Amino acid sequence: MKRASLHFSTQTWTAFDAGLFWSMGSSREEAFPRVSVATLPQQSTGSPRCPRSMSHSERKHPPHLNMPTKLLVYFLLLSVFRACSQTIASEEEEYDDVTVNQMLAPKTHETDATQILNNLLKEYDKKLRPDIGVKPTVIDVDIFVNSIGPVSSINMEYQIDIIFAQTWTDSRLRYNSTMKILTLNSNMVGLIWLPDTIFRNSKNADSHWITTPNQLLRIWNDGKILYTLRLTINAECQLQLHNFPMDEHSCPLIFSSYGYPRDEMIYKWRKNSVEAADQKSWRLYQFDFMGLRNTTDIIKTTAGDYVVMTVYFDLSRRMGYFTIQTYIPCILTVVLSWVSFWIKKDATPARTALGITTVLTMTTLSTVARTSLPRVSYVTAMDLFVTVCFLFVFAALMEYATLNYYSYSARRPTCNKTKRSNYSVLDVGPPPTVIALNNSMYWQEFDDACIYECLDGKDCQSFFCCYEECKGGAWRRGRVHIDILELDAYSRVFFPTSFLLFNVVYWVGYLYL
Repeated sequence: MKRASLHFSTQTWTAFDAGLFWSMGSSREEAFPRVSVATLPQQSTGSPRCPRSMSHSERKHPPHLNMPTKLLVYFLLLSVFRACSQTIASEEEEYDDVTVNQMLAPKTHETDATQILNNLLKEYDKKLRPDIGVKPTVIDVDIFVNSIGPVSSINMEYQIDIIFAQTWTDSRLRYNSTMKILTLNSNMVGLIWLPDTIFRNSKNADSHWITTPNQLLRIWNDGKILYTLRLTINAECQLQLHNFPMDEHSCPLIFSSYGYPRDEMIYKWRKNSVEAADQKSWRLYQFDFMGLRNTTDIIKTTAGDYVVMTVYFDLSRRMGYFTIQTYIPCILTVVLSWVSFWIKKDATPARTALGITTVLTMTTLSTVARTSLPRVSYVTAMDLFVTVCFLFVFAALMEYATLNYYSYSARRPTCNKTKRSNYSVLDVGPPPTVIALNNSMYWQEFDDACIYECLDGKDCQSFFCCYEECKGGAWRRGRVHIDILELDAYSRVFFPTSFLLFNVVYWVGYLYL
């Protein structure tokens, strides 16, 4: 219809042009002597009416019109017909582009790809590997790491999300076409031979299926095949926790062929074969990623020699969590136990309550520290620190028990038997009673001479004895004299110094040695 309209418009313009020149009188033949206008064909019923052909009388005597009027009408109709012609031509060109260029060309490529796949799979046996009985199949491997983590120290495993790519050549899938690459989806995966790759240290693995199976298959015209899929793997990682929480680990990802030995299938790393995504999305909460490395090994089994590929992910543990949850509370609890050294030795309830509280606190911290560790039989670095802190707290409690006991022994006077002879065996008076005075035990009834002999200018605090002879006797030579009543003063220096020395050795040894 649009082509007919265009043809009609051209005829109408020709007829109008001829009628207009005819109306110009005798000057027509002079101006355009070689122009002859044929009678236009008749149009079908219902179509627009065209200017009819003039008769011989009309040609001889054309209607009389003024020249300006003729020119105005001529230019007006010229612009209208030209605009209509351009609109119809543009619509016709657009229609041709849609119906021909965009519909016929894809249909040709689709038919070509379908024919290629049908020809390739017509006599293809997916049960047999490429070049079977001729040479080993070489599998080039690439791994793109999307994310790593979390790492579980209790279960000794880690989670990793990867895109695993394998490339090999299958001469049975070569084809001749202008299409060099056929990019296919997962529907084609089950129709060709695929490597039987397994991950040897995986506990469980899942492939992604939303919204479609995350698999890609590309076939080149020379028979090269690229097969990629996305996997989430929980892999085993044997953590050595001797230096926990200052430990470093190399968690492996091991894979190989399940059934094809080295003389039938060989794995190779491609250049820059292991790459990692941005670490901002990784869930390594307690670890820092230090780097990765890949290796190739050969393992010998009863079924043959297999090529084993391994990727190691180097991780270093962060100490922030354990410093806040374990180390700082343990140090503060030990320092708190030293407060009892500045409390008077007569305040038994205060010092006893403080010592027992700190011991129970260290017991709780030790239990909490073990909850983030597996039940290993060896001693970790944190176990050593918590145990030493517990010993310091327990020693502070025992220090007061020792001080209290020997303070009682030093302040209880001992008299000679001769001095106790004044008491009669027939004395039926009440027995001697014991009373508490300044946290020391004293006899209420004893000989007054014994008191004066012990306290009259003699040192009753030296080496647990009230007599001067005990201090200067010959049996004291070569021995160290310790004033037990000054045990708190000694502890104020010994405990902080020894704990500081332990921390220096501990942190230098584990962090730098």
